[in-house]
Amino acid sequence: MADGPYRVLGVSSDSSDAEIKREYRKLARQYHPDRNPDDAAAEEKFKAIQSAYEEIGTAESRRDFDQRRRMEEMFQGSSQKTRFGRGFGGIDFGDIFSQFSTGQSNRFADSNFRFGDSPGNQNSSQANGKGADIEAGLDISLNQSITGTEVKFSHRRLRRCSKCNGISFATSKRCAICNGTGVQTKGSTLTIKVPPGTEHGHLLRLRGMGHEHPQGDSGDLLITIRLDADEGRKWENGRLIQEVQIPYSSLILGGKVRITTPSGKRVEVEVPKGTRIGDRRRLKGYGHDGGALDIEFSLSEVEDLSNSQIEALSKLKKSGL
Repeated sequence: MADGPYRVLGVSSDSSDAEIKREYRKLARQYHPDRNPDDAAAEEKFKAIQSAYEEIGTAESRRDFDQRRRMEEMFQGSSQKTRFGRGFGGIDFGDIFSQFSTGQSNRFADSNFRFGDSPGNQNSSQANGKGADIEAGLDISLNQSITGTEVKFSHRRLRRCSKCNGISFATSKRCAICNGTGVQTKGSTLTIKVPPGTEHGHLLRLRGMGHEHPQGDSGDLLITIRLDADEGRKWENGRLIQEVQIPYSSLILGGKVRITTPSGKRVEVEVPKGTRIGDRRRLKGYGHDGGALDIEFSLSEVEDLSNSQIEALSKLKKSGL
């Protein structure tokens, strides 16, 4: 599975949901069949973009994808998934896995919680195991990260069964509510307090708010804060990148361009002669919260050309440019 849909959409796994949507719309316009008639390659690319967006285009589908990816990384292939798929008196733990697809990702953090063992092999270490941690992302704006904020967070996790209180776990007993798993899915709404000055990728740990173990301690809720960089910007390895569109003439001859920084300031930037698409410059002090801002030059698209522009381009074409 790897990072397939992220790679197709040209975003990173720590991009905000809003950034993913913006990149999808840009690529969908670029490769849309109406804009590329009778172009099989563009049509194939457009289908791949659509498919990728279906996998990670919403917060829910993205969490499900990230969870499946982590599960595959943990079990390293179908052979181990089959091995761990059934245990404790024939209970199908695929049912438990399906309950994990409830809005947040998880990882089986405690090796003592071994799904492959049978009831006869149960020991005290299993009974005193720990529930899996839950990993989730939370998007906030650049301004909210500076001032701090409180955000409502929909949280679903496995809780100890309300009927048997986890006693049926790893035994031959059956519970009508949890079917012998000792846990059931329950939802709640949490208020997440994000402290002032929070950086992109900051991890908040809410202890005991992960999945509950039927007979042991609860895991933790791990929330990664993602700062939405707004239109035309993205995060790359913790650094803020801003796209700056310039005309072809400025790329070749050099010039100046005015940009709006994340703080709303208007800054004039020098474009060196012979600049290429993808070249970058670092502006110290103009990034998020006074940090550095990397600007990346790109070619501005012109939808409609004037007669004088067409004439000028015709002359350039004849000259070999």
